[in-house]
Amino acid sequence: MATPNEKLAASLSMLKGLRDQGITVFQASAHPELTRVHRERLVKANFLKAIIPGWYLPNNPTDGDGDSTHWYANMEAFVAAYATARFGRDWEVNPDLSLLRHSGYTSVGKQIVIHALKANNQLLQLPHGCSVFLYQVKRGTLAMRRTTSPTGLVLISVAEALVRVGPVFFERQPLAAQIVLRQVDLTDLIAALLAGGHSVISGRMSGALRAVGRAGDADQLIATLKAAGYVVTEVNPFEKPLAHIAGRLDESPYVQRIKAMWASMRELVVDRFANIPRGAPTDVDALIRDISARYVADAYHSLSIEGYRVSAALIEKIRAGDWSPLTNPEDRQTQEAMAAKGYEETHKRVRALIARVVENSENAVDALRKDFFQWYVTLFSPSVAAGILKPEDLAGYRNSQVFIRHALHVPLSPEAVRQCMPTLFELLAAEEHPGVRAVLGHFIFVFIHPYMDGNGRLSRFLMNALLTTGGYLWTIVTVQSRKQYLEALEQASTYGNIVPFADLICGLVEAQAAQPLERITQRPESGDWTAPPTAKGAP
Repeated sequence: MATPNEKLAASLSMLKGLRDQGITVFQASAHPELTRVHRERLVKANFLKAIIPGWYLPNNPTDGDGDSTHWYANMEAFVAAYATARFGRDWEVNPDLSLLRHSGYTSVGKQIVIHALKANNQLLQLPHGCSVFLYQVKRGTLAMRRTTSPTGLVLISVAEALVRVGPVFFERQPLAAQIVLRQVDLTDLIAALLAGGHSVISGRMSGALRAVGRAGDADQLIATLKAAGYVVTEVNPFEKPLAHIAGRLDESPYVQRIKAMWASMRELVVDRFANIPRGAPTDVDALIRDISARYVADAYHSLSIEGYRVSAALIEKIRAGDWSPLTNPEDRQTQEAMAAKGYEETHKRVRALIARVVENSENAVDALRKDFFQWYVTLFSPSVAAGILKPEDLAGYRNSQVFIRHALHVPLSPEAVRQCMPTLFELLAAEEHPGVRAVLGHFIFVFIHPYMDGNGRLSRFLMNALLTTGGYLWTIVTVQSRKQYLEALEQASTYGNIVPFADLICGLVEAQAAQPLERITQRPESGDWTAPPTAKGAP
């Protein structure tokens, strides 16, 4: 007779077979091989969670009940699978969400509206406060042209969604509206307007096109509609002037979004730096001594933010060269030691770059552009030396999707990462204010999330390289501010609100500049800097 462990192993084998087919959510009736016995066994062992009756999601058994990360990563896949199972091809998401996705907005929408012919105006409650509303539409009202998102959602084409969306969209989502208006094909837009006889909406579209810099296209739209017998009164639907987006109209929406965020956020950051004094970094030796003196505290706080359990003794051991994964099995197996060793080696590299920039009056961004990729390699080389990572893991930008624990913001796709990283360095090079370069450089880097791991540490190295070469002191983001730090990044990423993040970073710059170095680098009263165990998932 099989033991309980053998029975669970058999159920896990069945689940693995389904996962190997690329299935991420399961409708029980569609997979008879996943029998009731298998399902009950997997649910009890926390390898499977019920979403709604009859639908299940594979689960990491170590995740707590309040951990939303896995659900957020799979919510849209569930909605798409559920809608397809129930409505076949006769469904699509509402025009608002269609335009958000077309504009490069990646954050999770906790409430999704589905338009379907056979819907019943039902609100379906989902885990973690999410929901989907099934809105019934009349035959003939589904979009003529549609696309499918990477998660399976059926999106209305840009032109048809612009015609269908209400004027409030331009007030609440001006950035998304600006991006899709820059990329919409004028012929498709005019065809959608003529097909529906939309004279009022034509006035809104002509005003919107003119507002985003397409004056010639706005004139052509008006002329065409008037030739077809419509009266068009132009109206600008945007409440406020739009942020300037440089570059081609047909650039990647992700690139356009990053450029627009930078343009709209920079003045807020400039204002926050207005009363923070800065000097001219000319004494290279003094600057490097100051940065080196902060190293142990900086390493402790930065690694602790990431969830590593590190102590001052471990950091000092590594700095003294007593870490040897080839001869000491304990060092070879200790993840904390590898993380701290990588941090120490990268810190050296960053210090060397800062010294070169200041001593030779180099352009900081040009120097960063040449050296930055090696920071990632240096950060994770100890893991390769210890045999935990393969050498090819150091190749470069990630090739798969990642998600941030407890965050609605979803980092960019691997393809978009490769489009946006050059844009980040272009924005850094064009920016004159060193404080803006540091704060927005940090934020945009985390927003893109180019690597599978290490993004938080690298973003803080980037920030401090730009602060110190710009005349400010090396500033430690403390583990005590971790919650505020992550929440501020989420506000900026998902809601476009940079103020909390700018306030936090500038507040730390001010506070640490006003304190004696001994105060910043001293250990807590406990005598040890061992961080409390926390789940990883910092940016």
